[in-house]
Amino acid sequence: MRVLVVEDEVRTAALLQRGLCEEGYAVDVAGNGQEAVWWAQECPYDVIVLDVMLPGFDGFEVCRRLRAGGCWSPVLLLTARGAVTDRVRGLDAGADDYLTKPFSFAELFARLRALIRRGARERPALLAVGDLRLDPASRRVWRGQSELQLSPKEFALLELFLRYPGDVLTRTRILEHVWDFAYDGVSNVVDQYVAYLRRKIDEPGGKSHLQTVRGAGYRLRMPASAKGG
Repeated sequence: MRVLVVEDEVRTAALLQRGLCEEGYAVDVAGNGQEAVWWAQECPYDVIVLDVMLPGFDGFEVCRRLRAGGCWSPVLLLTARGAVTDRVRGLDAGADDYLTKPFSFAELFARLRALIRRGARERPALLAVGDLRLDPASRRVWRGQSELQLSPKEFALLELFLRYPGDVLTRTRILEHVWDFAYDGVSNVVDQYVAYLRRKIDEPGGKSHLQTVRGAGYRLRMPASAKGG
């Protein structure tokens, strides 16, 4: 297993490198954010151990740049900053786990094993299909360069469609994910909110982003460039 350690404090970096090597990992070390982004783009790492406090841009920004660049290696943030707001910020930036200093190597190794089991699957922090973009952390939505104002239920509905682009989502499935058990499978609340959402995300006179599949449900249209064949 190959791991990238991103740590600017020389002694800590050396301790991490030695401990990981003794555990059987192949280890590369980057001392700042710029080096980290370069290494991660050049090598397919099984996991990345990323310090938050770095010279240049910090670990949160490194993580955002990696995800924006299509690098989905699992990221463990390692830092002395243990405030809840910092943990939330790191996870929203695209990190997979968070360990505060001081730490035990036994726990570090256990967390790395868990992350490696999950693998490097795509987990974008920002959801985007065509000209629609949605940021779950800040709860903001854009169509092109225009920011849209959605109600909480409209936001949840659009997020569901963006997480499963091109899939036909039945009314029952939408109800299960966006509403609670107070609604039954024959309620027309889904159709009502799809209509509300269409009015906000579609350009006047333009093609609807949401397609009605008769007898089945709805799906988010994929842009022509994203379709195979």
